[in-house]
Amino acid sequence: MKLIIAVIQDQDSQKLLKALVDHNFRATKLASTGGFLKSGNTTFMIGTEDIRIDKALQIIKENCQSRDQLVAPISPMGGNADSYVPYPVEVAVGGATVFVLPIENFLQF
Repeated sequence: MKLIIAVIQDQDSQKLLKALVDHNFRATKLASTGGFLKSGNTTFMIGTEDIRIDKALQIIKENCQSRDQLVAPISPMGGNADSYVPYPVEVAVGGATVFVLPIENFLQF
């Protein structure tokens, strides 16, 4: 058994959840917040057999695409805010950050 923890952008969560269910994966969906852009993420916890890991990772990869997004930079602290012009910056967001962990024991009550 393995536990897959996938942190994805909120925009991709419904599409990923549908694809996982369509392929008979059980998942727990948690709301989370990213540290870099302070934006909403969704964290999926997926328990599966070792032989189905590759299929689960393929589904995550196909449904969680990276995209470019314009964000307003945060004003500098302690600096002269009068001369600071907050031009939007384009950054890559989305995709998925995935952890695969071994599971010692799996119980359902």
